[in-house]
Amino acid sequence: MFTRLFYYGTVQLGFSQEETWLMPFGLLLDLWECHKQFLGLAKPKRELCIDDVIPYGI
Repeated sequence: MFTRLFYYGTVQLGFSQEETWLMPFGLLLDLWECHKQFLGLAKPKRELCIDDVIPYGI
């Protein structure tokens, strides 16, 4: 598991070895999920537009 995450962090995400090892575990998983969505390998659970986030009139 950690070998695969180390590979994702260094090769796929482009971080150095030190950055990958010192990065918080949750951040590494979040970045990997964003990378998969960017490549089209995964889809977000729900898609929101700016109007859904910020109500009209603010």
